[in-house]
Amino acid sequence: MPSDDIEFLSPPGAIKPTGPWSLGVRAGDFVFVAGMRGIDPATNKLVEGDEARIRQAFSNMKTVVAAARGALRDAVRLVVYVTDMARYRPIVNKIQEEVWGGPPYPPRTIVEVSRLNQDDIVEVEGTFFCPSNSRD
Repeated sequence: MPSDDIEFLSPPGAIKPTGPWSLGVRAGDFVFVAGMRGIDPATNKLVEGDEARIRQAFSNMKTVVAAARGALRDAVRLVVYVTDMARYRPIVNKIQEEVWGGPPYPPRTIVEVSRLNQDDIVEVEGTFFCPSNSRD
């Protein structure tokens, strides 16, 4: 049984987990968001187009963080997995710059992997600092 201090996040409008995992959890002032991919929550299908799919992955992360009264700019660490570094890293950079609205940016690790679930091209996970008492 999880601690009473852990809040599981599964907000309306978020994607549905496809296995035994949670979208995110709040543990104290930190929010941990599972790897988000370019899935349209309305259809539960991958969106078409590289840029649209990467943008959707960040949007899915934003939905989970917002459930903890946080924002993408509250990120203290991001990990991005791509299946082709040369092809997708520039798109990830462009979209992250857009959705963050400029620096400062959180620490980020980007890793090329051989394969992602559903043969997706990107997955992004993050840790966020969202003090519960400062948002009331």
